[in-house]
Amino acid sequence: MPYIHSVECSLAPHYYDQDELTNALLADWKERYFNPQRIIDFQRNVLVGGRHLAIPLEEYEALSGFGAFNTAWVKAAVPMATQAVSKVLDAAKIDAGEIDAIVSTTVTGLAVPSLDARLMNQLPFRRDTRRMPLFGLGCLAGVAGINRVGDYLEGHPEQAALLVSVELCSLTLQKQDLSVANIVASGLFGDGCAAVLMVGDEHPLAKTAPLRWSNPRSAFFQNTERVMGWDVVDSGFKVVLSPDVPKIVAEELPAEVDALMANSGLEQDRPDFLVAHPGGPKVMKAMETALELDSDALALSWDSLARYGNMSSSSVLFVLRERMQNLPPAGSVGMMAAMGPAFCAELNLLETVH
Repeated sequence: MPYIHSVECSLAPHYYDQDELTNALLADWKERYFNPQRIIDFQRNVLVGGRHLAIPLEEYEALSGFGAFNTAWVKAAVPMATQAVSKVLDAAKIDAGEIDAIVSTTVTGLAVPSLDARLMNQLPFRRDTRRMPLFGLGCLAGVAGINRVGDYLEGHPEQAALLVSVELCSLTLQKQDLSVANIVASGLFGDGCAAVLMVGDEHPLAKTAPLRWSNPRSAFFQNTERVMGWDVVDSGFKVVLSPDVPKIVAEELPAEVDALMANSGLEQDRPDFLVAHPGGPKVMKAMETALELDSDALALSWDSLARYGNMSSSSVLFVLRERMQNLPPAGSVGMMAAMGPAFCAELNLLETVH
């Protein structure tokens, strides 16, 4: 079984607390929205303390149209990805040329050549490095990306591979959209990047990797296309975010966790620890209730939400990094979990080995 060796992250360079961001939105929206206090309430209710943004706050007003926002995305995404990957390679004491495959994921910008190709022009990867860009999985992609890398390494046990996630959610803001979904998204989502190094069980770094990956599980829920996602419009990505998300999480997730554990060959019916995507307060409360979790089971996810906001696919990887800095004893079994557009879920199991 493949191993997760290390995770490193990079944050967008411009930080603002939630009150600063709310005031900036009110400057645009208070004359056009029937109840400005409701905007303030939405911003506070997501329990985010502040967020990192890809560009300075004052520069967002000058952006207009999909092309301008996407150009800003590419300009910010490439250096952030380069920084995170450089950090994870340095931590493992290996060179870019020792990486055999790169999976990249984003849902907040488009690039052709893809993000992984642009990354290869920044760092000395081999020309035969295999690349797999993913787009459209949204918040799901942090766990789905790890699962796809794990799938690859099961067939290439002597190799090393990277997952790179860059999400610049602030560059999807629709300034003319006064829907509840967009107002909530404007307070919830932030910008971040993470890189994960995984190795097959015959790779030399497997001996020092702290987590063994196994049991990937995908779950697709039929006829839920309008629960979460984007409408692609002239001004960019317009958020689709249904208030039914917590309800679906509560209804669908327990059976998937039961099936994951039942098929694992383990005697326990619940994992010892969780690495869960911090989708938002209502989603995490629904998860806590549905899975009958202890009050501290999602502590790292709540902390990540407060510190950074929801960074789509990158968020669960930030939580994973924090978890890896304080792992439970060897032999403990953890679960990664994320849900996202379709609507669907992605899960796996992690076993501590040191």
